[in-house]
Amino acid sequence: MPLLARMLASPLHLDIRAGAVANLAQLLHERAITSGGTVMVAVGTGHGQEIWERIKPSLPNATMFDVWEANLASAGALQEALGQQGYDAVVAIGGGKTIDVAKYAATRAALPMVAVATNLAHDGICSPVASLEHPHGKGSYGVALPLAVVVDLDYVRGAPPAMVLGGIGDAISNLSAIEDWLLAERERGELVDGLALAFARTAAEAVLHRTDTIADDDFLIALAEALVLSGMAMSVAGTSRPCSGACHEIIHAIDQLYPGVSNHGELAGIGALFATHLRGHDARFEQIAACLGRHGLARTPGEIGLSDDQFVAAVMAAPATRPDRYTILEHLALEEPLVREQVAAFVSRLA
Repeated sequence: MPLLARMLASPLHLDIRAGAVANLAQLLHERAITSGGTVMVAVGTGHGQEIWERIKPSLPNATMFDVWEANLASAGALQEALGQQGYDAVVAIGGGKTIDVAKYAATRAALPMVAVATNLAHDGICSPVASLEHPHGKGSYGVALPLAVVVDLDYVRGAPPAMVLGGIGDAISNLSAIEDWLLAERERGELVDGLALAFARTAAEAVLHRTDTIADDDFLIALAEALVLSGMAMSVAGTSRPCSGACHEIIHAIDQLYPGVSNHGELAGIGALFATHLRGHDARFEQIAACLGRHGLARTPGEIGLSDDQFVAAVMAAPATRPDRYTILEHLALEEPLVREQVAAFVSRLA
């Protein structure tokens, strides 16, 4: 059955509200994910352990697994643990790293998975991709979508602000990724899925012009819905194309050259803004710049501790991170002097 048909036949259950985790056991039973509560609960750092202690009495047959790192070793250990008895499902409680580990292990163990997100840092909550580190860097792996996503606003509000603000950058970066996808269609005949494109654009536009902030529940709900919708866009497309273009090539290059700089979502925002600058889309550039500035997100390399020279190096290295992807970077194929010129103009424009 095609992916979209499977999604429509077994729709994602989404619960975004304060106190949502209190009904987790009921959700697992009502959605027929488990009858006796025999689930593996993958718990990350931060609020994960606190939530586990809270729900443990209602899931007496559940087993806890401590996710220590977002890498293949941790995912492999979880997969091995899942093979030790007959579990009905995997429940992941934590941020994107914990959810990625659980998605990878659950997919390979052929078990359904429920994501309980404690922050809104990026669109990995409900994406068909798990980003995991390995001895030679970081890889992206195809995985199944969660059957349900739970976002408890009480815990999201308690997350470090940077881990919530990052989701804004990742959501609005869809606007740049869409332009890259359409460019690849025009220049190379790459197929564009209209529904996936609509999902991705709707997700970005849902947060782009809002004037409220992460201090407001209405904004957090809109952001959570946008990130889930981005994940669904990638699932419909069968690729990360609707949400990943030059913006994410720049992220991957920065991760490789300067590990530990900022976070995924904030880097996505800067990457999208720079790619929009390269396209000469002035109106969209001003909209994205205004959104990032309104939420206190970085817009220039210096604001995340990178020099202009370091950013130039990242832009030059970016295309090699996704050699199969055609974006504005590949289209312009700028030599280093011209990249340096464009970075200088970009920084000056935002000064």
